[in-house]
Amino acid sequence: MINSTTTEPPDARCSQNAVITQQVIPMLYFLVFMAGILLNGVSGWIFFYVPSSKSFIVYLKNIVVADFLMSLTFPFKILGDSGLGPWQMNVFVCRVSAVFFYVNMYVSIVFFGLISFDRYYKIVKPLLSSFVQSVSYSKLLSVVVWTLLLLLAIPNIILTNQSVKKAERIQCVELKNELGRKWHKASNYVFVGIFWIVFLLLIIFYTAITKKIFKSHLKSRRNSISVKKKSSRNIFSIVFVFFVCFVPYHIARIPYTQSQTEAHYSCHSKEILLYVKEFTLLLSAANVCLDPIIYFFLCQPFREILRKKLHFPLNAQSDLDTFQTKRGNAMQESTDTL
Repeated sequence: MINSTTTEPPDARCSQNAVITQQVIPMLYFLVFMAGILLNGVSGWIFFYVPSSKSFIVYLKNIVVADFLMSLTFPFKILGDSGLGPWQMNVFVCRVSAVFFYVNMYVSIVFFGLISFDRYYKIVKPLLSSFVQSVSYSKLLSVVVWTLLLLLAIPNIILTNQSVKKAERIQCVELKNELGRKWHKASNYVFVGIFWIVFLLLIIFYTAITKKIFKSHLKSRRNSISVKKKSSRNIFSIVFVFFVCFVPYHIARIPYTQSQTEAHYSCHSKEILLYVKEFTLLLSAANVCLDPIIYFFLCQPFREILRKKLHFPLNAQSDLDTFQTKRGNAMQESTDTL
């Protein structure tokens, strides 16, 4: 799903800059892979000690799992693109690892959307109680999200079933049957639609949250400035990651997909779109390195346990005491875990 594809015969294929596609991009993926495995390994270790007492913590744990699994697909792309692996590695990337790369990326996106809804419901409508905020419901919803996205993506594995001989460049579209090409295009549009819907809802929800928090603390006149800064930082961290990591790729993905499946694109256009797609996809992959920073800002228990495990003398006890004294106030609690 993420490799270059074309409908032209082999002798009409467009040239590519081997330095970019076989050296620069694999090296950058290697750096992202090392950082992602380390940061998400530590995050998973910390979250193992964080009880799943709230729905948003359940969603955060799912993001950790998705990011870690996504990181595990990077070595296959690195070996395939760089030519260090056997030619069969490119076939495996087309059929399997690229599909799971996408599944885990969009699982992470969807769960960030669910977190924004959970925070919106908690802060903007704190007096309303609903089963959608329960831990049991959030666990069930997590299973549904994984299942639906896998069902959407797995046909790209099944329908990439054409035989292929040894070749220097293997185009993923050549491994798909006719139905596989149609499903590939349709699933791409669905995934892109999922992202833009989540991104729009995230902006709407966090705009409403910001207004609610600011109004509340302007009325109380207590710690208004510090709360504003904290709330703005937490909200900005999520929007920033989405805007930097995911927006460029989802702007580039539609024209790139069209260049794969439509014949009117010139070789130069296809080459430019390929480079744009690869570098913006790398930004999306780098999300696995930035998400742990969001966990630190977003989750109070994560910060506390991290400080204890790493023995940071950062006034952890005073922070904990402050949190405990304010936990009876629903709005303040929401701010601490926003």
